[in-house]
Amino acid sequence: MPREVAKRRDIAIARIAGRQHGVITTGQLLNAGVISSGISDRVAAGRLHRIHRGVYAVGHPNISNEGRWMAAVLAVGEGAVLSHRSAAALWRVLPPAEVTEVTISGSAGRKRRPGIRLHRSRTLSPADSTHQAGIPVTKPARTLADLRRVLPAEPFAAALRQAEYLRLPLGESVAPDHTRSELESRFLALVRRHRLPRPDVNVRVDRFVVDFLWRPKRLIVELDGWRSHGTPSAFETDRARDTRLKLLGYEVLRFTWRHVDDDGAAVVRTVRELLGR
Repeated sequence: MPREVAKRRDIAIARIAGRQHGVITTGQLLNAGVISSGISDRVAAGRLHRIHRGVYAVGHPNISNEGRWMAAVLAVGEGAVLSHRSAAALWRVLPPAEVTEVTISGSAGRKRRPGIRLHRSRTLSPADSTHQAGIPVTKPARTLADLRRVLPAEPFAAALRQAEYLRLPLGESVAPDHTRSELESRFLALVRRHRLPRPDVNVRVDRFVVDFLWRPKRLIVELDGWRSHGTPSAFETDRARDTRLKLLGYEVLRFTWRHVDDDGAAVVRTVRELLGR
């Protein structure tokens, strides 16, 4: 191969990798004029380093977090965006995690890859995505909405405070949830994670303020923390309250810390079944 041709290919590869935090795909290498055997030769010579199938680091394997995130998005393919904790790290809301999280639209199958946690979303649209440091990523509002479904209440609250401090555009999708306790926040996170219809939170029904209300279905969920509900008088008061609400035509469910933390799937099944009636 003429030296001038090889030099032009090296320059093209360097330019592409320079725009992508030091990584490049097989397709981009082929477009730059490197044949398949040439890719293998470059790997053997230590000029390319495989990060994922079809994605290489150029020159050395010690890429930055941005390079790792870009490599994951490129490996998943067209339409993929950095999301969840990884997007939050790119937006400087959370520290970087070892596994890179990527979301694609729809439920179409794509191969899982080591080091990548793949999310499939039926609601992700182009309006939810942007580019930050050249990396396709969910916008801050979508990132925080995704985090709310996967993080416990306290870490999520810390991430939200950091996003607000950085003045990231959050919109209304991450507005306060109006919960009054850690147990209520955990239950609401469970509802979001399993995509149940969103209930009204801490609203008045008759003379009571109930924890969660699905108004069209007249379904109420009350959460029994030991501190506020673990006395004989509280037990009696709760039962009188439930009786009154049932007379008004409401179905009342009660869950404890153990139900929410240790048996969340059963809680979700129960609520979903009653909402489906």
